[in-house]
Amino acid sequence: MDIRVIGDEVESDGDMGSTYHSGDHDTTQTVMENGNISHKTSNVMSGQRRGMSGVAFNKSRQHGQGNYSDNKEGHSHGVYDRMHEDGDIFMTQDNDQGSDNRTQSRVSDIDIFTVDINDDTGWDTDLEAEESKEIYDSSGRATYVEACKRLGVVPASYYVKHMNDTFLELKHHGLGPQGTKAVALSLVSNTAVLKLDLSDNWLGQYGGHAVCDMLKENCYLTEVNLSDNKLGTTCAEELSEIMIHSNTLTHMTLSGNEFDDKTAAYFADAILQTQKIELLDLSHNQFGETAGLLLGPAISENSSIKVLDLSWNCIRRKGAMAVAVGIKNNIFMKKINLSWNGFGSEGALALGDALRNNSVLEELDISNNRISTEGAVLLGKGLGVNETLKVFKVGQNPMQSAGCYAISAAILKNPNCILQDLDFSDILVNDDFRTLFEQVKEMLPDLKMVDGGDDVRPKPKVKVHPWVKLLAYIEENQLKLIDFFSKFDKDNSMSVTREEFAQGIQESGINMDRYEVEILLNELDRDGDGEINYSEMVVGRSDFAASDNKTIKDYS
Repeated sequence: MDIRVIGDEVESDGDMGSTYHSGDHDTTQTVMENGNISHKTSNVMSGQRRGMSGVAFNKSRQHGQGNYSDNKEGHSHGVYDRMHEDGDIFMTQDNDQGSDNRTQSRVSDIDIFTVDINDDTGWDTDLEAEESKEIYDSSGRATYVEACKRLGVVPASYYVKHMNDTFLELKHHGLGPQGTKAVALSLVSNTAVLKLDLSDNWLGQYGGHAVCDMLKENCYLTEVNLSDNKLGTTCAEELSEIMIHSNTLTHMTLSGNEFDDKTAAYFADAILQTQKIELLDLSHNQFGETAGLLLGPAISENSSIKVLDLSWNCIRRKGAMAVAVGIKNNIFMKKINLSWNGFGSEGALALGDALRNNSVLEELDISNNRISTEGAVLLGKGLGVNETLKVFKVGQNPMQSAGCYAISAAILKNPNCILQDLDFSDILVNDDFRTLFEQVKEMLPDLKMVDGGDDVRPKPKVKVHPWVKLLAYIEENQLKLIDFFSKFDKDNSMSVTREEFAQGIQESGINMDRYEVEILLNELDRDGDGEINYSEMVVGRSDFAASDNKTIKDYS
């Protein structure tokens, strides 16, 4: 169908009765042919089009063979029909204003065909939300600056400079409780730091709680060091909960925080329930026998910790035995440090049993634990069958050379032993041990051993006999014995007191100390009358020349 508008006349090739309806609804039909666009507006029934309800809304598009149609029907907005066929565009508009106006307009080809339909800049729809995009502060810098202002602390320039580092090392920075809280607030949203070292910053309980609050929120940190911060008992419970529930923390260092037996129950729960912690350092605290009784069963059941450090505590007696039993039953821990406690012989007995039954442990340090020779023999029973231990440290124990010998003998009897390092630091060993250890080295050529040196008792210092010095002086100065004696005998009485003789020795310049002079005087004053005469001196020289003893023992 072809429609043209010429003035007030309308030309049509077909019947338009099916398209236009009389009524109070205006319809405008636009026809484009050979670059000319014609419009015709007619009045049709308001709110209805082709039998459609006035409140219905339908939109359909059909693509194919260059045909396109777009139909919209509404209650008050009328109907739009667009048809594209073989380059001709037909647009029909139903206007519900009730007017019977007819509008004729002529539009150039350029007005339509120069429009870029792919350009979205010209479109304005309600679907485009104009919202400002805020940049997420992944380092927490803004939060840190604001927290410092609010808490009244000076920002740490080192932290500001390194807050995007993977390993943030803030030890020995003297942050204090308030400074630590500012850092903790900013680390809540920090996504860069994976390892955090806050050791020796005097956090105290207040700073400790701030760090704990941060650790509950941060989901990026994997290693945390809070050593030497005097956290005390109040932070122990929170730290325990963090270790139990954290999905990222694997290394927790809590050395030197004054944790005692009262806090041991919290850490026992953490050791028992954690599924992520692989390294736990509780050294340099105040755990005692009670703590050992609580930690032992937890160690037995733990399934994630590979490295445990309980050194520099006060675990002893039954507590030490409980820890040893826990080691015996654990099947995950690779490295355990129990040095500087008080295991003694009872603990050594339990540790020997642990070494006999544990098939996972690779390194054990029990240095300075009051383990005697008897305890060393008990440890040797476990080493005699152990097949996994690579490093064994038992230095600074009072086991003496005999204890080292017992341990070495046990190793020699174990053909499956794989020890690589054996530490007997500060323990003196004798030749018997040296001989035995040579055999151990033949069996384990890669084994490295450290000891405290040879067990050789110091011999008394040997000095030249004072008679040797005296006769050497007389010979060097080409003197006779009578001439030498006359120097002391001022009154020519052929007798001098002990004091006069000692003074004469000093004046002559003979190199004798007071001890050597006393030895010489005792040999010359044979009758003990306090005086030395010339005849006694002659006899003394003769006796010395006849004897083979040319030295003296220094008992000073």
